[in-house]
Amino acid sequence: MPASSARTAALDGVRAALPVLLGVAPFGLIVGATAAATEIGGLVGFLSSPIVFAGAAQIATIQLVDQGSTALVVIATALVINSRHLMYSAGLAGAFGDFPLRWRLLLAYGLTDHLFVLASIRYERLIDPVGRRWYALGVALTLWIAWQAASAVGVLVGAAVPASWNLDFAVPLVFLGLMPGAVRDRPALAATLVAGATAVVAAPLAWNLGLVAATLAGVLTGVILDRGRP
Repeated sequence: MPASSARTAALDGVRAALPVLLGVAPFGLIVGATAAATEIGGLVGFLSSPIVFAGAAQIATIQLVDQGSTALVVIATALVINSRHLMYSAGLAGAFGDFPLRWRLLLAYGLTDHLFVLASIRYERLIDPVGRRWYALGVALTLWIAWQAASAVGVLVGAAVPASWNLDFAVPLVFLGLMPGAVRDRPALAATLVAGATAVVAAPLAWNLGLVAATLAGVLTGVILDRGRP
């Protein structure tokens, strides 16, 4: 693929990720502020951003470390919360399967909820595998930089972020904004509705398992209805 085409695909990924930053930035602030409010300190808490790179898992691990939990409990909790990434990986395996190993490792590190949604939408029209990898890199790099910056600001301002701001509301709003592009037929609509209802019912489950249950219910619904179509 010519360098100009690779650059174009990467810039397309950057542009696609920019609107999502409306939810990424507030969530990153929350993570940074949470770390700053603990005994482990803002610096150690911030270092979880490049290492873990997953908001809900970061908050949980920061709080567990602050409470003196064992390493096994901390690691197990992070793995359970991020178990949905196994489903994301399976969903993108067909598109990522032909990538060189170094690309698969890099994009596995950068895989987030947002990258999965944006790649799933874009890859139906972007067939070239080289273009796909550069597009995914553009999305992942934009999200990564924004996340590190927002986490750092959250650490610096710390308790100065009023709890009354309720910044976490921006996260589901971003996903609602992504939905119209992903819901294009009846099976997808049914999967979305079932997943949403399951998420509400299963919200009280510990370790973020409600999200995992909702994802599985939505995927199963979509698969069943899609198989029934001509």
